[in-house]
Amino acid sequence: NGLLASGWATTEEIRNALLKFRETSNKFVIAYSDYLLPQAGYYLSTAADKIYVNPVSTLDFKGLSGEIMFYRNALEKLGVEVQVTRHGKFKGAVEPYILDRLSNENREQIKDYVGSIWNHVTAMIAESRGMTAGKVNSLADKLTGYNADDAVESGLVDGLIYRDQLIDTLKILSGLGTDDKIAMVPMHRYTKVPDPGKVLTTKTRIAVIYASGNITMGKGNDGNIGADRFAELIRKERKDSTVKAIVLRVNSPGGNATASDIIWRELDLAAGTKPVVISMGNYAASGGYYISAPGTKIYAGPTTISGSIGVFGLLPNTGKLMEQKLGINTETVNTNENSDFPSVFRPMTSYEKQVMQAAIEKTYSDFVGKVAAGRKMSPESVDNIAQGRVWSGSGALRLGLVDSTGGLTDAIKGAAALAGIEKYSIRELPVAEDPYIKIISQLGAGIRSGFLKKELGESIRFYRELKEITELSGIQARLPYLIEIN
Repeated sequence: NGLLASGWATTEEIRNALLKFRETSNKFVIAYSDYLLPQAGYYLSTAADKIYVNPVSTLDFKGLSGEIMFYRNALEKLGVEVQVTRHGKFKGAVEPYILDRLSNENREQIKDYVGSIWNHVTAMIAESRGMTAGKVNSLADKLTGYNADDAVESGLVDGLIYRDQLIDTLKILSGLGTDDKIAMVPMHRYTKVPDPGKVLTTKTRIAVIYASGNITMGKGNDGNIGADRFAELIRKERKDSTVKAIVLRVNSPGGNATASDIIWRELDLAAGTKPVVISMGNYAASGGYYISAPGTKIYAGPTTISGSIGVFGLLPNTGKLMEQKLGINTETVNTNENSDFPSVFRPMTSYEKQVMQAAIEKTYSDFVGKVAAGRKMSPESVDNIAQGRVWSGSGALRLGLVDSTGGLTDAIKGAAALAGIEKYSIRELPVAEDPYIKIISQLGAGIRSGFLKKELGESIRFYRELKEITELSGIQARLPYLIEIN
């Protein structure tokens, strides 16, 4: 019911697990929604034996759309000039700040990877629902799911029932009468069931490290990938003789290039002593791909967003905003010609631009070289498919940027095979923070965030995205904007 919080790649993994459950258990799977069934939720539901919805519910089935927000005109009105240096024909992370529409290159790549994801989704839906991909697209074009009766008639779902009828259906399928009692076990109780892979007494371990969020310098926090914290964590697992393999689960659009390189170094060292297997989630692009490059083997889902091998630098000039809008001016006294570089209160000089561009070119060259070494490709071959271009998981597999299609479970099994072990326990990292300490530490931030959301309403998304401008310090290896695909 309602919005599915996970991305397409995560949804794909859960869907595959449901299909495997059906194949191996001889048990049934029923999908039901009594409110709004979004596209990702419907895709997940097609793994079930039957799909039922409430008679007055809605199936949001319409195809994929990617929306990008542009800030150039707003920044001009504020008196903010965004100064950009970049490498990569497709490196569009800076375009929202300097253009008011998509460049042809970015429109091309978005159309390509969104189309690749949708083609995979429609093929899987067609297979599950016994129809052609052409018919699936036709139903999406006509917004067929918005009328529940039409959804049944077209074959998108199997029936319209209320929740009490659903429970009766489950009883009958379980060999019970409608007057009999049936135990309904909610998800939060299932999550408390011990995972057999984590309770084995063997000391032979596989470390599973979850790297989620933007890649940042310093320790970071639970919502990002702090270079110092993750480098230390990887180093510890490399030196632990009981850890026979490392699986890195990457769910990141990238971030600071230096931070990415710090993490890359530790993973490269680890790969020299034991298998390091990469499992790409919804995003493993730009800096997310950078840290994946040393992997012994890389897994990705067909709907993973990957690639974006390119870098950029962004420096806002707020001089006009400060002087003309706020009445604030600055005076600078330097000991040397470029002592105040970089400054957010004035435009860069031509020499400073040359220095920035040279740094960008070196970082890009290093990035390409490390990908080439990790993937056993020539730098020229990597450069041809890099240039900041984003690929779907299917496209990345075709180009040799990943080794195999699969999810986290596949990656763990692959790591065990590479390590030559059959019995092992799983150590998941980073260790979760104590929930009570976490609540207390986040209380103040939560109050501030809640206040802002109350005051700004839906406009808070504009505030958050504009706030990112102030956080893009240093050279960045980031995905070209966090595009929402829905």
